[in-house]
Amino acid sequence: MNTSVPFPSPPAAEPAPGPVLLNAENVGLTFGTGQSRHVVLEKVNLSLHEGEIVGLLGRSGCGKSTLLRLLSGLMSPTHGKVTYEGQPVNGPTSGIAMVFQTFALFPWLTVEGNVRLGLEARGEDPKNAEHKARAAIDLIGLDGYEHAFPRELSGGMRQRIGFSRALVTDPKILLMDEAFSALDVLTSHTLQSDLLHLWQSKKTALRTILLVTHNIEEAATLCDRVLLLRANPGKITHELPVNLRHPRDRNSPEFLTRVDFLYRLMMGGASGNLRPDHVLQSLTAELPDTTASSVRAVLIALGNPPFHGKADAARLAETVGGDISDFVPACDAAEILGLIQLDNAGQMELTAVGKQLAAAETPKAKELFGQRMLAAVPLAAHVSQVLQARPGFRAPRRRFLDEMEDTITCEQAEVVLHRLTKWARYGELFAYDSTRDEYFLEK
Repeated sequence: MNTSVPFPSPPAAEPAPGPVLLNAENVGLTFGTGQSRHVVLEKVNLSLHEGEIVGLLGRSGCGKSTLLRLLSGLMSPTHGKVTYEGQPVNGPTSGIAMVFQTFALFPWLTVEGNVRLGLEARGEDPKNAEHKARAAIDLIGLDGYEHAFPRELSGGMRQRIGFSRALVTDPKILLMDEAFSALDVLTSHTLQSDLLHLWQSKKTALRTILLVTHNIEEAATLCDRVLLLRANPGKITHELPVNLRHPRDRNSPEFLTRVDFLYRLMMGGASGNLRPDHVLQSLTAELPDTTASSVRAVLIALGNPPFHGKADAARLAETVGGDISDFVPACDAAEILGLIQLDNAGQMELTAVGKQLAAAETPKAKELFGQRMLAAVPLAAHVSQVLQARPGFRAPRRRFLDEMEDTITCEQAEVVLHRLTKWARYGELFAYDSTRDEYFLEK
């Protein structure tokens, strides 16, 4: 059962929720059987009401993106059911659209071509499709770029194409999967502001938005209600009404109180231990979406004054940079690697090896990072062992994907390997040859 948690400050008047548009009842997802059985989500219950923006907040690997795919009909649950306006969601559903983190654009199509694609797939009349596509492009601020290709545009403009492509089908529900996380801070804030203006203008058919994120400030800025998802298995454990009027002042005491409270819940818990179990027990465990340099930045900040190796997570986040979306994943990675310890009050402390890495120069830091990967990440150790035993010290990436796809989807396996590759390159464990799609050990 979800726990409703009030913020520790007087709330603003909260409007009554509208009718339920999307409902998930006891939704679960399991891969494999027997010893290879992996429970990703278990007994997830949520409702999206008309007239609200809802945030789904959680740490890396808790199943946020997987849940979004179940709600959209791109995946089917093994247990429970999802309904849209009272009807079962058994596949992609008219009325529900999705914006992805990675833009997911076709590089050989123009802006207009990418936006029209969904309409053409539905058999829309070409003239109507052109008219609707151009209207959606204008709506999101890309008029004048109809004939440009994605490679000619910035990251923010490419994500605007993603929004246009979602809105052109006149959905009532917009599902957003980390839609701002691939953008720089300034571009992200601009696009968030534009989305709010579009939402408040009521120029679209949108009736509710579900925003998946691990960025606490993003959730506090945009959302009327925040759902907290915990991992192993994924469950919604808390529901928090934000109760602040738009536009929200990121520097106001009321806003900062909510951000601080969400940090404490995410990192340890004003209301119980919400930290996921970070013992990676399988080759398919999801790695946080962060870089080794971000992990090192957190360690250095924690080791330096005024913290001297121990700090409250929310205070440290302000020092590192309160707007960076990478803070929580970087902390997750540091905890997985045994570089920090995190208690139930949201206090984090450098371990002995964490202090070493924070104080080390780059070559030594890379060596320590690689050692911790081998000790704490089973997939890293597995890939290294396979490469050491192979003639020529090479192995195709496909070999490891095939192993992983017994228990997780192909898409998830690709994500895990991509993140592992970034970490391994920094730790100099092994390298990746993109031309041959192979991992190899460098001499």
